[in-house]
Order: sequence, then C-alpha cells, then structure tokens
Amino acid sequence: MKRILVPTDFSEQAEYAIQLACQIVQKTGGEVVAIHVLDHTGLFDFSAGSSTYPMMGNPAGLDLDQQFLESLYSTAEEKCERFFKPYQTGGCKISSKIKIGSAFHYITEEINEAETDLVIMGSKGANGFEEALIGSNTEKVVRHAKCPVLTVKSKVGIDQVKEIVFATSFKEEDSHVAEEIMRLQEIFSARLHLVRVNTPNNFETTRKVMDRANTFVRENNISNYTINIYNDKVEEDGIIFFAQDINAGLIAIATHGHTGLVHLISGSIAEDVVNHAKRPVWTFRLKH
Repeated sequence: MKRILVPTDFSEQAEYAIQLACQIVQKTGGEVVAIHVLDHTGLFDFSAGSSTYPMMGNPAGLDLDQQFLESLYSTAEEKCERFFKPYQTGGCKISSKIKIGSAFHYITEEINEAETDLVIMGSKGANGFEEALIGSNTEKVVRHAKCPVLTVKSKVGIDQVKEIVFATSFKEEDSHVAEEIMRLQEIFSARLHLVRVNTPNNFETTRKVMDRANTFVRENNISNYTINIYNDKVEEDGIIFFAQDINAGLIAIATHGHTGLVHLISGSIAEDVVNHAKRPVWTFRLKH
C-alpha cells in the first residue's frame, strides 16, 4: 500500500480516516497524502464528509478577492499543521495539500494523476432529502474513483477488523474485484465472509448460488472464507443486517459506477450501503 489519499475537513470523521490510514501505512509501508479543499462554489464548503460551514457570509456567485483567498489558505495551513502533527510525530509519513475550488474535482484529479492505492474518507452518511437531492462528495467519489474507497463514520483500529463481509453475486464481473478483496483481507489479517443476498425480486436457489460460489472461490484462489446466503426484502438491508449478525468489522462491495440517467433509474446498492451502514464500507468500481 504505497499511497493512501485522505480528503479532510478537520472534522471528527476526518480524524477517524487519518488514524486508520496511518495504521495501514505503518503496517504496509508507504505514505498518507491528505488533501483539504476550500470549496468556494457557493455559500458553503461541502467537505469530504458533506459537512458545511459559512464562508464568512460571502454571497454566492461573487468572486472571492485575493486577500480573502490568501486568508482562507493561511488558516487552512495552520489547521493542517495542528491536525496532522500528532500523527507525524508518531511515525506516520503524511504530506498535505490545500486546494481552492471544487472538492470533488480535486479529489478525483489527485486519484487520477497519482498512483493512489486507496482513498479513505470520513463520512456522516446521508438520509432522506439530503441523500436524494444533494448527495455527498463521499458518494460521488465512491461512484467515480478508479481505486478502492474506504468510508469510515466512527473510530476503528486496524486490529479491530477481524471479519470482512464481501457482498457478491459470485458472477464473473466480481472476479475483477477478487484480487483487491484479498489485498484488503491481508491488510487486516481478517476472515472473509462471502454473502449473496436473496430478495423476492432477485431470488436464486441455494443449489444454484452454492455451485457458482464454489466456482468463484476456486477460480480466484480465495482462502480463509465462509460462503453465505442471506434472505431479505432489499439487498442493501440484507448486506447491513448480515454484517450486524456476524459482528463484522467491515463491509466490502463493488459498484458499477453508473452516472446520469442510468444512476437515477437504477440507483446504487453500494452507495446506499455507504450512506446507511454504521460500519466501515470498502467499495471498488467494477471494470466495464
């Protein structure tokens, strides 16, 4: 794990992300790159975790003058120094970047321009009106990132994750994710629980699922695992409830990364799980 990107807004959730990132790089080597984006697209700063704060009452649509931008940048530098100092003195290699503009744009640019192995983002999640109409930068990154994204909402230590749930259909498309899943499993030294959620609208017999599951495991050389079939009315609920039932430390799921009309019509199970699960959620965009 050579490079972990952590978008930060200095919130409690962002601190959880930094803590976990440092634990991972201390085990695997590499560095943490933290990015803080001062988003001036409107009245508020929509940060990595979708929290907002007023930008000194500046009216939306007006250009920020140079003096104001320099003040914002200077304040952000001071916050970065205070925020990351405890981890740097603790032996974690952290470099920080400050950008002014669109948070999602700069996070995506950082992922694409550098060889990022993993993004860890703190998030408060989203529900109801906010989830339907606004969405968060976390949700956008989950949908578009070309590397795995790990979303955390509470403090979690690397030694606390002993059971990982991987929600899968055991179909060929998920084979693209298998290598990354095993990499994740190795980082946490965890057991992998493969689960196929049966729903009334997408039901398969146990015999059919198990046959495909055994082939999936064999072809991808997966070890230290269990195979499970879980029944629920809605797939995302089944994934979350199964993880609760076995007290899993982390949920892993692939996303198709649909955008535009297709996304509006079909939605995304991965994004729903990211928004609603209390546990850390690892996502990876399937190759098309």
